Amino acid sequence: MKLKLILLLIGCAFSANVFAQQGFPFDNEIRAFKHQDSLSFPKPNGILFIGSSSIRLWGDLEQRFADKPIIKRGVGGSELWQLVDYYTPYILFPYHARKIFIYAGENDIANGKTAQFVADEFAKLWVMINKQAPKTEIYFMSIKPSPSRVKFEAVVLQANELIKNYLKDKPKSHYVDLVPAIYKPGTTRSDSSLFKGDYLHLNSKGYDKWQAVLQPLVK
Repeated sequence: MKLKLILLLIGCAFSANVFAQQGFPFDNEIRAFKHQDSLSFPKPNGILFIGSSSIRLWGDLEQRFADKPIIKRGVGGSELWQLVDYYTPYILFPYHARKIFIYAGENDIANGKTAQFVADEFAKLWVMINKQAPKTEIYFMSIKPSPSRVKFEAVVLQANELIKNYLKDKPKSHYVDLVPAIYKPGTTRSDSSLFKGDYLHLNSKGYDKWQAVLQPLVK
């Protein structure tokens, strides 16, 4: 009787897991990363770039830092809270990276989340990383004010400021201010020429600007 009960409980747990997986956001991209890992798993102590489509669509990220062990794990369209709730066991912690560069939060804001919400979710992520990998250097890449989302700019800048202040007293943690790098010279407005036609994602010239700021940090 006990054996039947144990088997029943195992079956229920398995079914619950299957149903949970059906709602897993961006499951196809996560599966693609795990397949890639099964073919060639990155060596430990690499430099991990993680976040949303601004990381995923950085097509030549590895080539720009060709002498560094770059691991790119951007999940297109993802939100910061999803990184916290779903992705860390799959595309963050397994790699035992010595540095983690995080770009996330822009989609949260575009979907109606507040600056405080984004800052709180990042704080959760920071605690998770610091607890499991206290020697890892953490870099938060500031959220960009995209021209197509100009109505959210005040929230974007507020979220950046909250996260910057949060990181001030945190060990091995850095706020990377990328916002001025994409401003049109002499203004505090994003230069649309640095973006693709959707005015949301950076083009090659935009990534040039990011690279110039990140170069001294990716070492």
